[in-house]
Amino acid sequence: MTRRLFGSVRSRATLAATLVVAVALLAAGTAVLLSLRSDLTGQAQAEAASAARAVAVELSDGRPYDRLTGLDEDDRPVQIVDERGRLVAASEDLERVTGTGVDTVRPREDTDGREGGDAEDDSDDAKGSGGRDDDRAPRSGEVDSGTDHSTGTATIDGTTADYRFASVEVEFEDRGKFTVYAGAPLAAERSAVGTATSAMLIGFPLLLAVVAGATWLVTRRALSPVEGIRREMAAITASEDLARRVPVPATHDEVARLALTTNETLAALESSVERQRRFVADASHELRSPIASLRTQLEVGAAHPGLLDLDGAVADTVRLQTLAADLLLLARLDAGERPGDTRFDLGAVAREHAEGRAGVTVTADAVPVAGSRAQVGRVLTNLLDNARRHSRSEVTVSVRARGEWAVVSVADDGDGVPEADRERIFERFVRLDEARSRDDGGAGLGLAIARDVAVRHGGTLTVGRAPAGGALFELRLPRDR
Repeated sequence: MTRRLFGSVRSRATLAATLVVAVALLAAGTAVLLSLRSDLTGQAQAEAASAARAVAVELSDGRPYDRLTGLDEDDRPVQIVDERGRLVAASEDLERVTGTGVDTVRPREDTDGREGGDAEDDSDDAKGSGGRDDDRAPRSGEVDSGTDHSTGTATIDGTTADYRFASVEVEFEDRGKFTVYAGAPLAAERSAVGTATSAMLIGFPLLLAVVAGATWLVTRRALSPVEGIRREMAAITASEDLARRVPVPATHDEVARLALTTNETLAALESSVERQRRFVADASHELRSPIASLRTQLEVGAAHPGLLDLDGAVADTVRLQTLAADLLLLARLDAGERPGDTRFDLGAVAREHAEGRAGVTVTADAVPVAGSRAQVGRVLTNLLDNARRHSRSEVTVSVRARGEWAVVSVADDGDGVPEADRERIFERFVRLDEARSRDDGGAGLGLAIARDVAVRHGGTLTVGRAPAGGALFELRLPRDR
């Protein structure tokens, strides 16, 4: 079931799109939460630093602990610690604190809240002056420009919450160094992050469901023409009707181009099958005539030995043998037989196949080519046979090198080939009417074989008008360097 579900392009596309969006949402959500937390924590940190520095400034001015305004705020924990780590002042409602390094929330009794000094020093002053010397000016301290931060908790009026603490140092020449701790609540940060997380946990699944549904519908709509093509191809396969064509959508996209290419393939296949059927029918017809003639002669010879036409029987047998050889060569060519890469002299092959033919004049240079010597020789034989059948008295053969090509020209002084038929004569089993009346046994395969061999050797075979008015066949093959 799982394999069937994810075996379709639509299912895989939907799953891939959903996974990509899920990863993107997870990364974006994480980035948003981290940024939100960082901003709110920074805001709380700035508030804590501002509060700590305000208390430090008041302390540096020599203001007594009980008159420090920062100690009166209900929601902001504040601690003042001397250089020996003793708590000398704290917020009135502070019940518990962590994260500042000083867990005590009540000053010792010997710190009586006067000017930040201790009881022993104040008692000595009292002994020398009969009490506090109000005429003595308090010495101011120096507030450090640096601020340290930490995170902890504090309990104020029974409520425990998270805080961001800032610490600022104040140094006096006569009393030493004091550290002021002030905290800012992180409740806004916790609340905002929690709200954002809840929204994402609810919204992201809904968004993924929407993405999955939209992708499913879009891919279904996009792939529906493909399914139409598949159904039509299945119907064509079942009916074996190659005349049918698949529907082409009006989208001008890849699917439309696929449909066009499929129809072109079907058209080529239909043409190939039709050509094959026509080939089989023509071959059967061409084979039937010599076989019937040969059988008739043999039957007559069996009944009346004196009437046996041996020359006719031999001629029919030779015609059968030639036709069978042509059909076998065409079958090998259609099967994609490679011509080989043997190097040979095209001029020598032309002279060899023209030797002994009456009325044939050969002018051939030595031009090397590569391929099948036997197949190229068959091309020259077919061209010479065709020229001999249609010439009046003379056939001229020349072999020359022209640039990258080796060119063989075979010209006759016959009536030539009409321009409208110069391509049709290279089709299989095609013979012009005039040729049929003068044909001495040709089946209409010679020129078709010649062109197929030329093309498979990387060359061409064309027909034009000869200077003497007859047909001029030109065979071009790549020269072998």
